Amino acid sequence: MRLRDFLLLGLAALTSLNNQSALARDDNKVFRLGILSPVARPVQTIRAIALPELARLGFIEGKNLVVEPRVGSTELLPTVARDLAAARPEVIIAVGAAAIRAIRETGDRTPIVGAFIGEDPIAAGFADSLAHPGGTVTGIVMLAPELDSKRLHFLHEAFPDLRRIAALAVNEQRDAPNIEAVKEAAGHAGVELLSLYAASSQDYVSAFAAMRNAQADGLQIISAPELFAAASGLAALAVEGRLPTICEWAEMAQAGCLFGYGPDFTELERRVANFVALIFRGTAPGELPIEGPTHFKFVINLKTAKAIGLTIPPSVSALADEVIE
Repeated sequence: MRLRDFLLLGLAALTSLNNQSALARDDNKVFRLGILSPVARPVQTIRAIALPELARLGFIEGKNLVVEPRVGSTELLPTVARDLAAARPEVIIAVGAAAIRAIRETGDRTPIVGAFIGEDPIAAGFADSLAHPGGTVTGIVMLAPELDSKRLHFLHEAFPDLRRIAALAVNEQRDAPNIEAVKEAAGHAGVELLSLYAASSQDYVSAFAAMRNAQADGLQIISAPELFAAASGLAALAVEGRLPTICEWAEMAQAGCLFGYGPDFTELERRVANFVALIFRGTAPGELPIEGPTHFKFVINLKTAKAIGLTIPPSVSALADEVIE
C-alpha cells in the first residue's frame, strides 16, 4: 500500500457526525466501550483525548458510557482479550494489530475500532478493502512500514555521514515489515542497518550496549506502542550513547528524542472517537472506511541536539513544525 491510497479515502463517515440529528442521545441507554492495549500508555491517551471527544458527541463516562480498559503484554493479550469479551462491550478500541487479532481469535463478533493499525489490514485479513472493510474491523491504519522508511530518510538527510544506523524494534516476527522497509531505505542511502529487539524494558540497556559494541552512529526507534510508552527512557539512553535518534511521534521528541516524525496524534485519537460514536449509533463497522493519517508533524529537540554535541542543518530545521529550544 502507498500513502496516496490512504489520502484518497474520503472522510464521509466523520462528516456525518456533524449532523445533529445523528447525535440525538437516547438517555435511557448506557453504552459500554472496551479498550485493549499491549501497554498502559495508549489507554491513558484514549482517556485524555478520545473520551472528551466522545463526551462532545453525547457519550459521557459515568452518565451513559462505561469504559472497560484491559492491558496485557503481547503474550498475555489472548487471555486479556477473553476477559474483555466477557464484559460484553458494544465496541472495542484495539490498539495495534496484535490486539485486533487477540479479540478476533476469541470468536467474539464485537465491532472493533483499530487504533493505529501498523499492518496492511487487507493482507492481515482484517478487511476486504480499505473503502469497504466488510467485517467487524474498521479504524485508523498507520502506514507504519512506509513511515519508518521515511524516518530513516529524515535521519540520514540530517546527518549524511552516518554509516551504521541501529533500528530498535520489539518483536522480530511482528515488526518484520517495518524492519524490511527501513533496511531497504538504508540500502538506498548507502547505510548499514543493525536490527535489534527489546521485548521489554529490561532489554533496553543490553540493546544499547549492543549498539555501542557495534559502533552504531545513529538510531531509529521503530513504530511500536511499547516503544512509544518508553520514549523518555529510550531518549535518555540515546543521549547517554550520543546517538542521534528519530522516533515515531512528535510527542516522543517532546519526551527527549532528537527527532519525532509522525501523524498528528491528537487528531487521530479524536477520529477514533468518531468511529466509536458512529458504531454506537448503529453503523456497521464494515460500512466505515478504514482511514489513514492526513496531517503529519516533524519536531526537533534542540536541547537533545546540544546534549549530544550536534548541530541541525538549516535545511532540516526548515522542515520542522516545532522546534524545542
